[in-house]
Parts: sequence; C-alpha cells; structure tokens
Amino acid sequence: MSFGIEVNGRPFTREPRPGQCLRTYLRESGWFGVKKGCDAGDCGACTVHVDGEPVHSCLYPAFRADGRTVTTVEGLAAGSGELHPVQRRFLDAQGFQCGFCTAGFLMTAVALDEEQRADLPRAFKGNLCRCTGYRAIEDAVRGVCHAEAPAPGEAVGRNLPAPAGPQVVTGTARYTFDVDLPGLLHMKLLRSPHAHARVVAVDTSAALRVPGVHAVLTHHDAPRRHFSTARHEHPEEDPADTRVLDDTVRHIGQRVAAVVADSEAAAEEGCRRVEVTYEVLPAVLDPEEAMRPGAPVVHDKDPATARIARPRDNVVGETHREIGDVEAGFAEADAVYEDTYRTQRVQHASLETHGALAWFDEDNRLNVRTSSQTPFLTRRALCALYDLPEERVRVVAGRVGGGFGGKQEMLVEDIVALAVLRLRRPVKLEYTRAEQFYGATTRHPFSVRLKVGARRDGTLTAIRLRVVSDTGAYGNHGPSVMFHSVGESLAVYRAPNKKVDAFAVYTHTVPAGAYRGYGLGQVMFAVESALDELARRLGLDPLEFKAKNIIGPGEPLVTPGGWDEDLHVASYGLDQCLGVVRRAQAEPLTKSATDAVTHAMADAVTDAVPDGWLVGEGTALAMIATGPPGGHHADARAALLPDGTFDLAVGTAEFGNGTTTVHRQIASGELATTAERITVRQSDTDVVRHDTGAFASTGIVVAGKATLRASRALADLLLDFAAGHLSVPRADCRLTEEAVVHPGGRLLLKELYEAAGARGVTLTAGGHFGGTPRSVAFNAQWFRLAVDPGTGEIRILRSVHAADAGTVMNPMQCRGQVEGGVAQALGATLFEDVRIGERGEVETADFRRYRVPQYADVPRTEVHFTDTADTIGPLGAKSMSESPFNPVAPALANALRDATGLRFTQLPLTRDRVWLALDRAGVSAPHHRERGKLDG
Repeated sequence: MSFGIEVNGRPFTREPRPGQCLRTYLRESGWFGVKKGCDAGDCGACTVHVDGEPVHSCLYPAFRADGRTVTTVEGLAAGSGELHPVQRRFLDAQGFQCGFCTAGFLMTAVALDEEQRADLPRAFKGNLCRCTGYRAIEDAVRGVCHAEAPAPGEAVGRNLPAPAGPQVVTGTARYTFDVDLPGLLHMKLLRSPHAHARVVAVDTSAALRVPGVHAVLTHHDAPRRHFSTARHEHPEEDPADTRVLDDTVRHIGQRVAAVVADSEAAAEEGCRRVEVTYEVLPAVLDPEEAMRPGAPVVHDKDPATARIARPRDNVVGETHREIGDVEAGFAEADAVYEDTYRTQRVQHASLETHGALAWFDEDNRLNVRTSSQTPFLTRRALCALYDLPEERVRVVAGRVGGGFGGKQEMLVEDIVALAVLRLRRPVKLEYTRAEQFYGATTRHPFSVRLKVGARRDGTLTAIRLRVVSDTGAYGNHGPSVMFHSVGESLAVYRAPNKKVDAFAVYTHTVPAGAYRGYGLGQVMFAVESALDELARRLGLDPLEFKAKNIIGPGEPLVTPGGWDEDLHVASYGLDQCLGVVRRAQAEPLTKSATDAVTHAMADAVTDAVPDGWLVGEGTALAMIATGPPGGHHADARAALLPDGTFDLAVGTAEFGNGTTTVHRQIASGELATTAERITVRQSDTDVVRHDTGAFASTGIVVAGKATLRASRALADLLLDFAAGHLSVPRADCRLTEEAVVHPGGRLLLKELYEAAGARGVTLTAGGHFGGTPRSVAFNAQWFRLAVDPGTGEIRILRSVHAADAGTVMNPMQCRGQVEGGVAQALGATLFEDVRIGERGEVETADFRRYRVPQYADVPRTEVHFTDTADTIGPLGAKSMSESPFNPVAPALANALRDATGLRFTQLPLTRDRVWLALDRAGVSAPHHRERGKLDG
C-alpha cells in the first residue's frame, strides 16, 4: 500500500522509516517549525495538528499519519497571506523570547476552546518555556497588546517588537539545525560508563563494519593539546585541562569516541559496536573529600602550564583575602550568627540542546554553524586547536534556542570540526535531552560557611565566608565563578571587616560551568538569608537592617574577590528598589497580585489562604556588575544602503536576550529613522571584526555601546558628506528619516548614497567598546507566601520585583527578562536538582525526573523599574538579563522563615524537605506574630 499524508495543504508520499516519529518525518520534509526539545513528549516544542487535534509529534509514529491531514506552525495561515489571529496576538504581546518553544505554544493555543482558555495552567501542562516566565504567553492568549510603533528617532524607551517576531511565530526563524545540507553525515558519541578510568584499548573494527559508518574517532585521532571548554576573552583565565578525546575519563558521560555515519541510527549502532577496555580508577565525588590528603587526583598536571592552583589537592582555583580585622569585628558585635548554606546542581535546560554543523565551502573555508553565545571565541579556539588561520574559519550562530550561560562553552564544535577535517564532508552533532544533562554542564553546587556579626543598633561589624564550589571533572569556569561569587554579593554591604576563603574543587562528576548569575546566586542565598536571621536575633526588621548597611551612591566598591578595579556605582537605584518592597509590605493581605495589566490569572487575590496554613513574607536584594572584569570587546558597523535603508552589523548573539531589538532602537535613534528601516546582521564571524560574546549581561552595555558609537559615526559622516554636497555649513544640517535637511535644501538618503557612490565614497562607519569601566545594577525581590504544615506545600501569594536597569531601552522586553529570571530562579529554589548517584552518574537525565517550572508553577511577578540613568552604559542603560535571578532564593527562604519560624539552609526547598523540617520541629499550627514584632 502506498503512503500519503497532507502537510499544510501539500501531499507527501515518502514512506517513513521503521520506527520514525512524525517530528523527524516533518523536519526531513522541510518543516523546520517543528522543534526537537526532549524526545519524550515533555516539552511540547514539537506540537502539530493531526486532523485538527494537537499532538506531540515526537511521540506520534509517522506511519499513523497515513491518510491524515497534518498542520504545522507554518501552515496556520496557509493560503490567506495573513497571520492567524493567535500568531498576531503572540506578536503583539511578544509572547516569546528565544522563540524555540513558540511554535508548540501556538499550536496548542490555536486548538483551545473557550473553556480551556479559562484554565491555561491545565491547557499548557504539556508545553514548557524556559525564557519568559509564561506571563507574556498568557498575555498573548488573552489578546493583550504591548507592542508600539514610535515616530522616527524615538524608539529608545518604547516597546518595539523583536525584528524576528514574524519569523518566530510563522516557524520560519532558522535555528541551528533548521538548514538542509546535501551529503550531511551524522555523529554520535560513545560515552564513559565510569567516573574515573584509563582507556587501555579501543577496538573500532566492528563499528566500522556497520553499513553507513564512515569513521570512528578516538583519542588517537585527536590533538594532544589541552584547552578549556569555557569561552572568555582571555583564555588564560581558565584551566587547560580538557582534550577533544582523552585516554583518561573523569566522569560518567564523558565522550570516549565519536562515530560518523550516513544516519543517526547507523552512528548509534556504531557506538554500540565500539569495544573499549578500561582500567577503572578510584573516584572522588565530594569536594570536601577531594581536598583531603590521599584523595584520588582528578588532574595530575603541571600547575603552571595547566593553570590549576593545586592539582594534587584537586583545587583548581582559590582566593584568600581579608579586609580589616574580622576577629576584632566579631569581638565588638552584640550578636553573631553562623551556619552553613548549600545549593545544588541546576541544569540550564535550554530547549534547544547543544549542537553544531560543520562543512567546507567552495572556497575551502571551514564553516561551523552552532548554538553558541560566543561564535568569535569559538573560532579562536578552533584555530588554536587545529592550527588554522582565522581567515580560513567562519563560525555562525543562527537564532539560539536559549543559553543562560550554558552555551558560553565549546562542547561540540571541536569534535565536529575534527570529523570534518578528517572526512571533508558536512557533519552534524545534536545532543539528546539526556546528553544535555550528563554531557554538558550544570550550575556549580556550593557550600558556604558564613559568619556575620552586628551591634545592637544594626551596624554590621564583620562578615566571614568559607566557600567551596564543586566544579566537577573539568575546571572550565570554575575559578572565575568562584572569584565572582564572593564579589558583588559582599561588596553591596559596607561591613568594615570581611574575610573570604574560597575554593573551586575538582570531583569525578559532570562538569559545572557558566550559569545565570555566575556564582552570585549561590553566595547571595547564604548572605541574604544570614543577614535576615541576624536581624531577627537583634529584634530588628530585616529590610531596615539591610538598608542601614548597604552601600550608597558614589561609594567605592571593594570586593574580597579582588575584581573591583574598574567597577563603579555609575547610577544608583537600590534605594528605590527597597522603596518598592516597603510599599508592598505595607499593603494589606488582600492586595491583588496585579499590575497595569489585569485579567483572569492576575485577578487571583492573596486572601485565599486555606485554614491552618502559615503565612510569611521575605525580601532579598542583589547587586551585579554590568560585564566581566578584564575587558569584554565588541565591534559594530553601520552603513547606509543604496535604497536608503540601513545595515547594522554586530557580533553579539540573539538567544532571547532581546539585544537585536535594542540595537535597532539605539541605531534608529542616532540615525533619526524608524527601526524597520534598519536590518541587523549578527552572530557571524564574517560580519564584524570581533565580539567577545553574549554573556555576563553585555549584549546591551558592551555591544550596544559599540552600536551607539557606530551609529553616531555614521550620522556624522552623513551630515558631513551632505553638507559638502549641498555646499552649506554642517552645523545647519540635520538628519531626518528620509533626508539630510538644510534650510536651503534637502538631500534624500538614497540620493546621498548614490552621490557618495559616484564620488567613490563608502558611507559606512564602525564602533568599538572594550567593556571598561563597568557599572553595577541592583535588584530586590519580595514574596508573600503560605505553607501547608501538613504537606510542606508552598504557595506564593504575591511576588514583587524591583529592578534598577538604568534607562530601560524596551520595557516590554526588559520586563520579560525579569519575569523569566524570577521564574527560572523559582525552579532552582523549589524543585530543580541534578541528582548524582553513588557511582557519580546523573540520575535526573530527562524532564520527567528533572522538573523545570511549568505554567502552573509560576506566579505573576509584579515588575517595577527604578528611575535612573547610568553614566557608563549606552544612553543610560544597565544590564538586566542575569540579575533578576539572584535575590529570588533568599527572598523565598526568608519568607519561609517568617512563616514557619524555621531557617532553611539547603536548596531546593522541596515539599518533602519542608514537611520533614516542620514535622521534626512540631510546627502544625499558624506561626502567629504581629507585624513588626519578629521572633528570634
């Protein structure tokens, strides 16, 4: 019998392969709007309609679609030439950030009836979003419009929609693997079953006999050079402890061999046929044990060449610094509090997994298309690894489906490049969801021993920290995360005596790496919780206690980490942030969790607390540098095109951070035009000279400043050239949307460009910024919550976040960054936990066992921006992509302490952990107190 289905109105008769799912069938047929996020029906990114019913196509066998009609996101408005109404609503509300999940949400939303739309938590239980916090998605479904269309030159500060929005909602935005390469080969990785072992022998003969297998790569085929997978402007910041393929494995899941074949199935079969002989070695899984004498050594390397602090002690990096005299500070304190706080491993869980494609083009250049936050640094690393000149390598990041720091690494590009250099054929490697858990990186788990002291009037006298960070089997970001963790988390308080002893430690576990907040969130959980507890012991209001001790405007920043040389308080909004929290505290319990937008979910009021539940509230604050130390470079180039439109080339990547939109806003303001007349090219090593990358919250404050300078330079060039062409004084010329205007005449932009071309003048200008000096951003989070002492369930009644982002370039986007950061942090606070088994294996390698926040888990957070303008950032802007994450965990823990009388010192605050603590303490009835009278 012949096979036939109709997809978006077109017939397809190609027979599915045995066992093929509908998702891969559709993608192989060119419908790239259908995304791969989990392979298990957990994320909903692959949702399509089969005969009008939404299904997860990764679970739907392709053969079952025989004779049926299939609709993907590309076909929602097929034939009409207009967007489907739901697509239009997602555009108007910008119900997306990275957009990788958007097609799935659209297909689910389109199928909802009126009753289902009234219960969105249930309706979207099969769809995950890691970026937005779900509020913008709800707004889209409800028909709330945020987007604006400002006048020429007035885009800054307005809700401009994302340039790629129409492509995102129609499924035509191109992510890493949304391309069709002829002759593409597929790579699969054989991974270690041991936490620590030496590879004695590898027999590839059986694997090479598998039909379709072209090569099996082992450590014998890989360069012997050591490098770091971390990507920083200065590679010497990171330990050189990694090889492309190593003859020693140091964690379960480390790659041992790579099989390249005509299909993924053949490559997988080849991996099963590779025979490896291991010499199993002792392993250490706990960082404290790893530092003890006689512990197994993870990396026995020369500390000078490997840049490892103390290899024999498994210490990859450490810092020891004291400001003042800490012991004297504790001696003069009237109250002292000391405890140990622990944070867990957290996975980035970006819906687009790590992956790359590579090929040689007709000019014999190596092209790498990758899901990366750092294409320029990745090119630099590949060239160093394989002795290639930079002009012979091009690295491109398409639209990136989420990052959160996880893609500030080179985890796949090196092995793909090795295969292409060997075979001279295009090669693809795409991680599975499971590989993302045991083959990528996590957030660093921390142990923080903290001691704080204060006088009875609330003046801090001393703070002492002992920090141990578990960097796993490889150091990548270990030292820099450790240094940063003890920076702004302490610098925000002006205690005269501070001491830090911090260690980043190797273990035989999955490596840790860069993660949103870069260590600050882990230490802030301890600092903000401890100061809250100390205030209670002094009988003081925790918020007023913190307000008494925070730095003020213009005060110098002194970090025990020692990374404060170019750090300044270039604008100050922390007082306004605390004012937002004070107002929230003062409002009655019946205050609705609403803001300017009011609809069904927002109308849930906080007085619906079940009998017997405990109610409390808590606050935490945070400070973060707007960029990394040591320089972070960005180049931009702006040009006037012959048709009178503008071309803007930038290096920074777009992965939901909204930089593309803001760069257009900056340029349109300087060029007195509308954002729609500016085309942005980005994330391509061919378009500008260099860009360090989209990390450390630099997409606006560094790359945006390069765009500002390039745009201003082009505007000056246009005015100078027009003045000469019009034979008038330049000072009398002004730039408008259509022309350079002078009282005596006008020159249209297109005419100006043509005149420039006729005279051999190129109307192009560049801009550069080196990322220094740096400013700081501030945030404060407040929660009111209820706890069921009978089950340990936590219900968030109200969530308020205050953000000092300087000049808010795009309120809609910036609010989305805050909401998404709070939502992601709630997951890390309440339930996310990458669990490691007794052998060192990751036990939570899928979304069934690793729970990321779903729609029903996330409250609507009220977002408030301060009124500040930064003297360093472009047009007064500061960063706001990482910082909302950091105060969430301690604010919630402080609210839990307020409700229960118990101090929780370990994350996540799971229901069972909370219930066990309450049960042990005999807490079974509401913990009564009058406002302002805090218990000890």
